[in-house]
Amino acid sequence: MYPSFIKPLFDRFCAILLLLAMALPMLLIAIAVKMTSKGPVFFKQTRVGIHKKPFAILKFRTMILDAPHDVPTHALHEPEKWMTPIGAWLRRSSLDELPQLLNIAMGDMSFVGPRPSLPNQEDLISMRERYGANDMKPGLTGWAQIHGRNHIDVSEKARLDGEYAHKVSFSMDIRCILGTCKTVITDP
Repeated sequence: MYPSFIKPLFDRFCAILLLLAMALPMLLIAIAVKMTSKGPVFFKQTRVGIHKKPFAILKFRTMILDAPHDVPTHALHEPEKWMTPIGAWLRRSSLDELPQLLNIAMGDMSFVGPRPSLPNQEDLISMRERYGANDMKPGLTGWAQIHGRNHIDVSEKARLDGEYAHKVSFSMDIRCILGTCKTVITDP
């Protein structure tokens, strides 16, 4: 465990530094999104935050404008038909997640925590409630992400999120961040 005020300060400080460092790559991605498909650069969606309070998550837009808005991609039939020309690559590389650095800098998210769910993912939200995982800020990555991401069922995801909530520490955060980097680099 580390003091509760340290994690948000560390998150915001690092998010601001990373936003400055990633400004040029983010600008280039924004230009590529705009040049390869119609619509806004950013995808904004309501997600469930700490204590089940809604917030607007930001991502680079990877899907065409008439794609279903509140359905997890893995639940779509033929998700590739909804992707923009660079959308699949942005998702594979996780570069679509870079705008969430703004969510972290604003205090809506943390670098590590349960991934923010959609409001209609009631089963996940209620299971997380039982494990105490709704009482922390959602994260850019999390314990469940490095233990299977979308390849594990909802109950296992909620259990892992609860495990993180009860054991949160600086070393656990570092393990999640390093595990995420490894996954992004090695997964096709």
